[in-house]
Amino acid sequence: MQPGGIHHAELILLFLLFMVGGLTTLSRRFETPYPIVLVVGGLLLSFIPNLPQISLNPNVVFLVMLPPLLFAAAFNTSWHDFRFHLVSVLLLAFGLVGFTVLGVAVASEYLLPGFDWRLGLALGAVVCSTDAIAATSIAARVGLPRYIVDILEGESLVNDASSLLALEFAASLVVSGQKPGFSDGLERLLILVGGALLVGFVAAWLIHRLQLRIADPPIEITVSLMAPYVSYLLAESIHVSGPLATVVCGLYLGHKSSEVFSTQARLENAAVWNTLDFLLNGIVFILIGLQLPFILGGIRGIGRRDLLFDAGILTAVVIALRILWMYPGAWLAYFIRTRLLKQDYGPPTGRAVFVLGWTGMRGVLALAAAVSLPRLRDDGSPFPQRELIIFLTFCVILVTLVVQGLTLPLLIRKLGLCEADPLETVEREARKRMLRGALDYLESVESDEARPDEAVWLDVMHHYKERYAMVDGHKATEEDPTPKQWSQMYDLNNRVRAAERAALATMRNEHEISDHVLRKLERELDLLDTRFVPRE
Repeated sequence: MQPGGIHHAELILLFLLFMVGGLTTLSRRFETPYPIVLVVGGLLLSFIPNLPQISLNPNVVFLVMLPPLLFAAAFNTSWHDFRFHLVSVLLLAFGLVGFTVLGVAVASEYLLPGFDWRLGLALGAVVCSTDAIAATSIAARVGLPRYIVDILEGESLVNDASSLLALEFAASLVVSGQKPGFSDGLERLLILVGGALLVGFVAAWLIHRLQLRIADPPIEITVSLMAPYVSYLLAESIHVSGPLATVVCGLYLGHKSSEVFSTQARLENAAVWNTLDFLLNGIVFILIGLQLPFILGGIRGIGRRDLLFDAGILTAVVIALRILWMYPGAWLAYFIRTRLLKQDYGPPTGRAVFVLGWTGMRGVLALAAAVSLPRLRDDGSPFPQRELIIFLTFCVILVTLVVQGLTLPLLIRKLGLCEADPLETVEREARKRMLRGALDYLESVESDEARPDEAVWLDVMHHYKERYAMVDGHKATEEDPTPKQWSQMYDLNNRVRAAERAALATMRNEHEISDHVLRKLERELDLLDTRFVPRE
């Protein structure tokens, strides 16, 4: 690459990062999910004359951006909740994906000019994957029931793999013109899924064993950053599903993370991954909006009105297919979970099922899948309707993100689905058990020969009694502060630490201490800030 090319790439990257930061700030100001603002912002930027055109390279998406995004989502997913909702997740990730692919194939053959059932299958495979980022960011703000959020997150993790699997079959039909047998297709499905599960588990187990032997935070974080690429590339090298292997690896390592990370490594690892996840998501969403000039430039011989009409038909079909599947799918999941698995799981309500159906927002994976369609068939002829498929996919992403995303909060409120997060109750009980264990230990130390100095023991015991009184919410004794007093104590401590930070800054500015000393002492204050969170 020439030096000028390198500088050009640097400027483009800086421009993207600047726009991600600016548009995200704007989204928070207007309390709008940042994926929606980024896509719309990218779309508006694409109309600016002489703006450098940034094309979406599917190889960059699949090999650079997708592994860490999948890994981060899986790592932060609760394995307990994922396993509890596994039946519902699989019915969406495989059942709904298949239903969408077949439904789009049938509808496009009759409603979209120039499409046969093979092209319809390819189009359906491209638009069947969902992206839960916008939906879950809305859910966190309006109080959507936690079990719905868990199902949405689980679906988006697994249907990336199932949709790419469907695309592989559909694209091969168009490219080769041959129809594979049922036994061949089933065998390939089992190999892709089974191999990915095995590769993901083996990669995660090996990385976990390696992490147990490392006690250096920078190296621990480096291994964590390598994990998604190791599992993804290893799976792809033996021709099984890379996305599914990455999800398995992320779930396993996320479940085991408390065993391997030190306190410092855990804090730093979370900061690194939160930043990386935000930047990658921000870049891919703004890239979606910037693709319109490329997409329109590749379409010839079709009027804009016809294009918009076809896009409207496809988007309506995709949304309707998801809602149609949700009702029988929800009841089938309920039957399997309660009758066969004996889970304590309430029957689905029509309101909750409809909201699940309305949260089928599409993301960058769908557009990257469309762009990755081969340009030529085996006989040398062009892949039919390729540019139109890319345009239709772009429109489905735009409408589902913007229209469904903006109407989802109102829909949730109108249906009365807002509720307090049940995890707050669970978290409170966990805090009580944790603090009770600490108090029991301190009481045992009181009679121990290794008991520390009386003043030290009393100070630590008083601190944990205060915390327990705050969490328990009971009427405090004369020695224990009330929750209101504890909140005041928390506020006072925050102000005291602010004064300590100001004193440090003054000493640094007056050259009494170095930046190294400043950062070290600031970190100690930061860790004190994380000791507990006051009750609202």
